[in-house]
Amino acid sequence: MSHYKTLILSILALLMASCTSQPLNIEVYETSESGNKLTQLNEFPSAKDTVRIALRPDSSFQEITGFGGSFTESSAYLLNELSNENRERIIEAYFGESGARYSLTRTHMNSSDFSLGNYSYAPVEGDTALEHFSIDEDRDDIIPMIKDAMAVSEDGFKIISSPWTAPPWMKDNKAWKGGKLLPEYYDTWALFFSRYLKAYKAEGIDIWGITVENEPLGNGENWESMHYTPEEMNDFVANHLGPTLENQGHDVVLLGYDQNRDHLKEWVDVMYGDEKAASYFDGIAIHWYASTYEVFPEALQYAHKAAPNKYLIQTEATADADVPVWQDDEWYWSKEATDWGWDWAPDEQKYLHPKYVPVFRYARDIIGTLNNWVDGWVDWNMVLNRQGGPNWANNWCLAPVIVDEEADEVYFTPLYYTMSHFSRYIRPGAKRIGFETDETDLLLTAAKNPDGSIAVVFLNQSEEAKGVELDLDGRSTAFAIQGKALQTVIIPPNN
Repeated sequence: MSHYKTLILSILALLMASCTSQPLNIEVYETSESGNKLTQLNEFPSAKDTVRIALRPDSSFQEITGFGGSFTESSAYLLNELSNENRERIIEAYFGESGARYSLTRTHMNSSDFSLGNYSYAPVEGDTALEHFSIDEDRDDIIPMIKDAMAVSEDGFKIISSPWTAPPWMKDNKAWKGGKLLPEYYDTWALFFSRYLKAYKAEGIDIWGITVENEPLGNGENWESMHYTPEEMNDFVANHLGPTLENQGHDVVLLGYDQNRDHLKEWVDVMYGDEKAASYFDGIAIHWYASTYEVFPEALQYAHKAAPNKYLIQTEATADADVPVWQDDEWYWSKEATDWGWDWAPDEQKYLHPKYVPVFRYARDIIGTLNNWVDGWVDWNMVLNRQGGPNWANNWCLAPVIVDEEADEVYFTPLYYTMSHFSRYIRPGAKRIGFETDETDLLLTAAKNPDGSIAVVFLNQSEEAKGVELDLDGRSTAFAIQGKALQTVIIPPNN
């Protein structure tokens, strides 16, 4: 009997040894200055230094809502100007299974700066019952673009809608720019949201979420805007918008604030400090324009702690103030781009707005915000032209896809592949997981997908390749990431 017992123990020991000696199976996809574009790698460069990283899937954080970009009139107009072949190519690249698989998007109610001009769905002054409400302005461009995206998206995607301003006749300054909503129109403006949601639903488009106002602190009155204090927004939501949406039977996510992170704490305190308003707010929306590099981790942590079960979504980000560089990948990997603050920020804030590498700006921000409880990250325009428009306010920006509409040519910039590293591989419902490392230069975030796979996204901003030793539950594997590169590592389920 002891012989059999010894034999069994020996077999078990051999089995355990074989299990622990098996390497961790991974798939590696890289985008790099050297030319990789979401390229699957099987061979890796040599590296002087090795970073050791241990994944901790038992330590989980926020659930991921999604990643994506925005359906603006400018982007939709440009798609209409292209050949059907290139239109379909771009839609597939963003929403199809072979592309970025965008899962969280945004669009604008009424016009924005990235429209061809000013317009409102409620243009008739004094129409408090909104009898003349119409979304006809969107029927030639935004609605067809959304429907085309829906047709190729296998998993579907969520849409957040935001107004830049109420029609001027509802405002105290009677203008598209600046001013405030007159209190006598609070109920009409709340009804406007309901009419919009119903009109889009009638088109077969369900709007998942809304923000109360894009940039309630204003934009220097350079394009459409409407101002709220935190207290004013609470009043509108608690006593008008929230009850209207509830009474009209709308099941829609309602997000407050919708501007830069540097004022986040102030808005969190007011929004969630009012019990009635807080009951209607499902979360908070943020933008990144307060700084090129500063993630404001303390503010993000503060927002999460104040409402751990509510959404914290970045609804807008773009490399602004630059005209896109055409067919030149190297520029997107070089420290030549600037943002609005490079010229306009006060002296005491100049340090927040240095020149930056566009690819790094996107990747650093997504990694940094995810690691501080943000659950969704939405880029601004999906498509712009070589001028960085069209934009009626001459507010030029970059986009991941640039087109020459006259020549019917398309340029997928490195920013497109940067977004894809997150949107394609970290899927809605994923849970961000913990990791341990002593490395500070190699940035990373990790998430476990609903199918059990784990995605780890690395950013190497240095010129030199870095070796990586990745450990999961005692199994490990070694590889390397090139200098100036972004890498997504997939650990398949049941590895």
